Amino acid sequence: MYAFGRLGTHMTQLSARREGGFGFLELIITLVILALLTAIAVPAYSGAVSRAKVARAIGEIAALSLEIDKFSLGNNDQFPATLTDLPIDVPLDPWGQAYQYLNIRTAGPGKGAIRKDGKLNPLNSDFDLFSAGEDGDSAGPLSAKNSRDDVVRANNGAFIGLAEDY
Repeated sequence: MYAFGRLGTHMTQLSARREGGFGFLELIITLVILALLTAIAVPAYSGAVSRAKVARAIGEIAALSLEIDKFSLGNNDQFPATLTDLPIDVPLDPWGQAYQYLNIRTAGPGKGAIRKDGKLNPLNSDFDLFSAGEDGDSAGPLSAKNSRDDVVRANNGAFIGLAEDY
């Protein structure tokens, strides 16, 4: 019994030392796992936020396009000169910039400000409405590097989406 008592005391001391907390190796493994999870989660979250902003811009451009059409119906088929002529509060795009609008009928054909696709064909024949996207910059045809992230209305409203998808 005496030998068992000493053995029991010795085992209790060993288990007390092991219950003291994490060892260095366990701590390093935990940190590596957390770093890997972070490396996977942050880009996935950023991508989801970016897709949500594009979806919001698409929805807002569709709603503004309907408001412009309603304005036209009530004003002898005339489009507004600017978005501020609409009877609604026009929101900023998801990136904090104003939506870009051009009444093509009053601008006239061949006007340089009319948005064009990669083959330099006009996107619309009624009006242009778009967001300059995340970079807030847009230039030339949709194939231009600065225009690829734009959210555009094309084919007189039949397409609303990212310029790079058009």
